[in-house]
Amino acid sequence: MKYTIDATNKRLGNLAQEVAKVLMGKDSVDFAKNTIADVQVLIENAEKLDITDKKKDEKYYLTYSGFPGGQKKEFLGHLIERKGIEEAIVRAVSRMLPKNKLRDRMLLNIEITK
Repeated sequence: MKYTIDATNKRLGNLAQEVAKVLMGKDSVDFAKNTIADVQVLIENAEKLDITDKKKDEKYYLTYSGFPGGQKKEFLGHLIERKGIEEAIVRAVSRMLPKNKLRDRMLLNIEITK
């Protein structure tokens, strides 16, 4: 099943919540936690997403390499400049999905258009 979501004037968290709910299959009758829902989510107008300047300056993502001094902090504004708005959407959705073996396979069912 194919879902189309228009991102125009939506907040990043609200959009991610809606996409995660569809990807998990919680809106379908045959929902099961241990299966991947047979859905494709198309996000349109990603460039028109409503992200405030304060959010771009204050929201950050932490990564850690495992070595001393290997912790890196990247702000949302820099991430969008470096990898595009698509990466910010994927990271937001990823953090709303269950942390198990199915998460990476669920994320493959997202298509983002500008």
